[in-house]
Formats: sequence, structure tokens, C-alpha cells
Amino acid sequence: MNLKRVVVTGLGALTPLGNNVQDYWKNLVNGVSGAAPITRFDASKFKTQFACEVKNFEPTDYLDRKEVRKLDLFTIFALVSAQEAFEDSKLDVEKINGDRAGVIWGSGIGGIGAFQEEVLNFGRGDGTPRFNPFFIPKMIADISAGYISIKYGFRGPNFATVSACASATNAIVESFNYIRLGKADVMITGGSEASVIEAGVAGFNALRALSERNDSPETASRPFDKDRDGFVLGEGGAGLILEELEYAKKRGAHIYAELVGGGLSADAYHITAPHPEGRGATLVMRNALEDANMQPEEIDYINVHGTSTPLGDISETKAVKSVFGEHAYKLNISSTKSMTGHLLGAAGAIESLASILAIKHQIIPPTINHFTDDDELDNKLNFTFNKAQKREVNAALSNTFGFGGHNFSVIFKKFI
Repeated sequence: MNLKRVVVTGLGALTPLGNNVQDYWKNLVNGVSGAAPITRFDASKFKTQFACEVKNFEPTDYLDRKEVRKLDLFTIFALVSAQEAFEDSKLDVEKINGDRAGVIWGSGIGGIGAFQEEVLNFGRGDGTPRFNPFFIPKMIADISAGYISIKYGFRGPNFATVSACASATNAIVESFNYIRLGKADVMITGGSEASVIEAGVAGFNALRALSERNDSPETASRPFDKDRDGFVLGEGGAGLILEELEYAKKRGAHIYAELVGGGLSADAYHITAPHPEGRGATLVMRNALEDANMQPEEIDYINVHGTSTPLGDISETKAVKSVFGEHAYKLNISSTKSMTGHLLGAAGAIESLASILAIKHQIIPPTINHFTDDDELDNKLNFTFNKAQKREVNAALSNTFGFGGHNFSVIFKKFI
């Protein structure tokens, strides 16, 4: 089958490091941490009292006040980041065939804030069910894709992907497939998450998944460091505009990179722990390379899942070595979660942006907060510790893995 080529023509970001793509990238390259004490609620009684929150963000600067009241924060993040991506692409709504334009958006949890608020309000009452009429639409994970499609009049493929922390990469891979199969010309894709609330923090604390380094939030996310003690919860979103190559060329679009491959796999091992030998991670990277018709030696940079958990970092390192062999030592590897924290279902979106921008600027963002080598890892690998590195980047691979054993990888190449 003659598959279409797919390119990236627009980017949007709303992250703990910046509320647009430019600020996000600048702070990534400069090694800035987005972690700080939680401001969204009183976290003084929680085991973890910090997170990577979106900062200096007022929804009514972007959306009508009445509309904001109908939306959970994860959908607000989706609409704002998708809008930046759309404007960046310079697409003209009037010239798009809406029947061949779609939206696929990922979120691992969806409107957990709306759910918490309504349940707490009910619990404080006398038992009479008084629920917000927008409760269900605010909560359901697919609503962001629906709102984006309504805003732009995109009537093509439209749904949400839910695969825990791999949700956004899942959305990107699905969008890629619809375009290359000739079923769409344009797709808005990405992911958003807004889980820095009491239930989110307490839930992950109960799993013992979060760092508890309350005395030093900015150094708490330390992937591949011996003293890592869990991930840092983040929030935000990112959007990408994907287009069929000839469609993009015909309208004179700026092309950031080409999306050339996507891989899927399952660990089939445990609901929260990775396979100790990285079996699923190994398979997903091999599947992505096969899908892209590329050899391991053609990859220059891996934006790893790298959550800063004791088991996860070891498992992923083993997988990288298994897939790339001796070439693993010529790669640059980095975990941008060391700066952004873990955006759960939105992680793959902001990390795809980091991979694309690494190709555009020929700079590898660092893995910050490295203080002590871990003897259980291979310290001959180049984890790009503490400082960005300039190098030739023709192809970048981005990994995201989710609870339940869901694994997705995407590969971006310099467009030629």
C-alpha cells in the first residue's frame, strides 16, 4: 500500500516551564525546574507537598468566562495549546475541507478535578443530589477532542485516547495513521492533564509513586540518579498539527519535521511496575523503527520516558541497550521530566515537542538534577546530564509508557 507522508506544521504548549512553545523550549534548554510548592490547594498534610504546576495562567485570558465555568481544567489546557498549534500552522479554517480534518486528543484521567468537586459538594450536603448539569461533560476524557472539533469545524476522525501516561503519544500515532492511510489531510492531536488536585496527589502518594523531597522540590525529579525517589506530578498540555505532505506543500506550510514511525506494545506484566528487563519497552522501540523503515543507527536522540522511579529508569535503560546495541553509546538520551515533572496523559505531547525542537535547533535538552551515579545503570551512556548539548540531530525517538503496561514510541526526522 502506498502510504502518505506526514509532517508536523504547528506546535502549541502550556507547561510548567512556560505557557507557549517559545518559553517552554527556552527553559528546557536552560535546565530550569518547574517544580515548586503546590499553590492549588493546602498540601501541608500530604506526603508530597510540591508539583510542577502551570504558572501565571488565567483561563479567561483565552476563553469566555461563561465557557470556562463549563470546562474542567484539562479541557482548558487542551483548547489553549491546540489554539497555539493551529495559529502556528497558519491554517485557514475557511480553506480546510472539514470532512477530511480531525482531532484525536489524549488524557490519562480526564476531568478528575470536576469529579472531585462534585462528589465533595454532594458529601457536604444533606443527601439531596444537586449536581452541576455540566458535571458529566466536564469529566469525560473525550470532551477535549469534541470541543476542539467544534471550535474548528473538523468533522473527520474524532475521539480520545486513554492509555495512562502513554495517552498523548497514542493520540499522535493514531492521527499519523489516519493521515498516511489517506483518511484525513489535517489532524489536531496532542494531550492534556490537570491532576494536581487533592485526589491526584493523595492517590499517587498511596501508590508510593511520588517523590517526597519536600525540602528541595526543584531537585526532586532526578531521573537516572542513584537517589531518585519517585516522580513529580505535573500538569498542562501540548498540541501538534499533522498534515499530509502534499497538502502541506501545496499551501506553503512551514514544516518542523516529518513523523515517520510509531510503535505500540504491552508489557503484559504488572499494572504499575515495568517489566524488569524492559521487554515491552524493547518491543515498542523495535516496532517504531520497523514502522519507520529505519535502522537503530539512524537515531540520534531518545527522549526517554525517564520518570525518576527506581524501577522504571533501570528497565528503560536495559531496553535502550537491547535495541541499540553499541550505537546506544553514540546516542544522546535525556529525560525532560527532570524539568517538567510527569504530565501523565499529556507527557507524550510535550515530549514530542521537545524531540521536534531538538531536531529544529540541533540541541539536546538536558536531564537535570544528576548528583550521584547509579551503579545499576550503565553510566557510559550519554544521559545529557545537567547541561544541554549541541549535536547533529537528524532523527529523534520519544518513549512513553503507562500504567497497565501500555507502551508507545514515535520517531520524528528532519524534513528533507
